[in-house]
Amino acid sequence: MASRYRVLGLFVVASTLFGGTFVAAKGGLAYFPPLLFVAFRFDIGTALMLPYVLVRFPREKWLPRTRADVAGILAAGVFTIGLTNAFIFVGQQSVTSGVGAIFMSLNPILTPVFAAVLVSDEGFSRYDAGGMLLGFVGVVLVASIDPTNLFDGAVIGKAVLLAGAVCGGLGGVLIRRADSSLPSSVRTAWGLPIGALLCHFMSLAAGEQPALIEWTPAGLVALGYVGVFSGALAFIAYFGLLDEVGAIRGNMIFYVVPIVATLGGWVLLGETISPLTIAGFVTIVCGFAIIGREPITTELARFRAYIGAKLGSATEQMATVARTDPNWGEQD
Repeated sequence: MASRYRVLGLFVVASTLFGGTFVAAKGGLAYFPPLLFVAFRFDIGTALMLPYVLVRFPREKWLPRTRADVAGILAAGVFTIGLTNAFIFVGQQSVTSGVGAIFMSLNPILTPVFAAVLVSDEGFSRYDAGGMLLGFVGVVLVASIDPTNLFDGAVIGKAVLLAGAVCGGLGGVLIRRADSSLPSSVRTAWGLPIGALLCHFMSLAAGEQPALIEWTPAGLVALGYVGVFSGALAFIAYFGLLDEVGAIRGNMIFYVVPIVATLGGWVLLGETISPLTIAGFVTIVCGFAIIGREPITTELARFRAYIGAKLGSATEQMATVARTDPNWGEQD
């Protein structure tokens, strides 16, 4: 039972903190240039995560030793951390927190596509293709694409967010392909400074200036949140969840994150979300359900077996009481 409470706690913490990322990013973009904002986020995350893994793991667990370890760290730092979040923060300048989170919920749909190409032991069936297609129909609904507004700022922002989801899915598969022996939290701790350096370089290339930063209390709160809570604590909870339940069930947080982000944006930033966007999100979830049908079916079967065993045990206990207590069942 303690393990179940731990899993539930990790799930709630990870999905809540990651969902808050989109709200804090949207709020903080009023005070920080986007790429510099995300670079500062990873500076803070590095300062917190590296000491954590150095204390938490023995030397042989946190020190990269093979080319596979280095490849996994680079995949995490460049794609999963650096480019993914750079695109998120840039794209969120023109969309709501909820829409940004919905685009990132494509991660579990895009991952099997890249896995089929880059990981030799994984295939891509007609069901997978159908689920992917359904997911992208959901993207079209969320993006509200209209030929007359293809170059509108919001549409471009959504395209940038889609690029972030692509980088996230690709990075996850490249990490798997590297087959590193490092624990996932250690790999993330080493990937954070790589992501920070990449974002600082991109910020310089884009001409962002530190002088444009407005060091206001609200801006500092937003930076503190994305750096401490979603830049370190959320990763710790997320990887703890993956260790407990595996990738399929653990990645279900990506379908709670948009709900958290939408509610947070509504309460804290006064944002709203359209019925068409909600329909798009539901369509994306259906696409994921098709792609993940086998593991989902397996987990549902395990859940039914668990409930059946509990009900059977309760029935047996009642029968035992009825046999041993002649007054059982009598009403006063």
